[in-house]
Amino acid sequence: MAGHERGRWRRTISGLLPVWACLFLVAVVAGLVLDLPIGVSSLIVFVSFALCLARPPRQDDRSPVEVGCPVRGRWTVVHSPASDVPSHGVRGYAQSHAVDLIHPRPEGTEPGYPLFGGFEKPEGFTSFGEPIHAVADGTVVTVVDGRRDHLTRTSWVAFAYMLVIDGLRDLGGPGAVVGNHVVVDHGDDVFSLYAHVRRGTATVTAGDRIAEGDVIGQVGNSGNTSEPHLHFQLMDQAAPLRAAGLPMRFRGIDQPVGTVDRGWSRTEPATAIEPGMPANFQVFEA
Repeated sequence: MAGHERGRWRRTISGLLPVWACLFLVAVVAGLVLDLPIGVSSLIVFVSFALCLARPPRQDDRSPVEVGCPVRGRWTVVHSPASDVPSHGVRGYAQSHAVDLIHPRPEGTEPGYPLFGGFEKPEGFTSFGEPIHAVADGTVVTVVDGRRDHLTRTSWVAFAYMLVIDGLRDLGGPGAVVGNHVVVDHGDDVFSLYAHVRRGTATVTAGDRIAEGDVIGQVGNSGNTSEPHLHFQLMDQAAPLRAAGLPMRFRGIDQPVGTVDRGWSRTEPATAIEPGMPANFQVFEA
């Protein structure tokens, strides 16, 4: 399966797994633990299914919020809203316009996805440990940095394992999905979320006033990740479970300076679709 289509398939399946897990949990609790009549159990499962598929809030028509870039140096975007909305295949947890930021592979390096293996220490990836910068002035709302940085999932077997394990993370709520994270209130109903932060590296605490450019932590591999990267998004509430994702643009970036050939079935155009937001796999400097 071509890489680009594999990525889309993965996001679709991952988006459905929480529904399946929710239905399974409800069926077990209602049918076995509570010993309810089959009609009542079926009704609970049906209501649960409707709630799981409820349409998340959206603010797609809102003008893009311009913020600074949360990373410095040479990076590429995976799951960019300039290429597709919702960028991650689902709108849950306010991910509609979220980006995944990762170091590009060295030029000439061919991506490989072996059948076995792929469970590697995150320290071997160059994105791991890179500083994360505040995108605007604001007040820190939430800080979580006690979750472990797990091994990567970079083979087909590891990928299958990720689909199961990370799908079940949804039962633990957004915190289990985003892993270690920081949420900042920038005013005017704009909140930033920095996810998959490296354990123990958060430099801020709830209530701190921070300025644009301040280092707030390091890129890690906690939560729902296949390899170290920064998941970043803007949203209209502090709680991603209830929030809508916001369109955004990064200022102060030079883009694109090139494209990354990761073996995907299609390559992105030589210019970004939207100013301030590179398309999938485009390289930029910040």
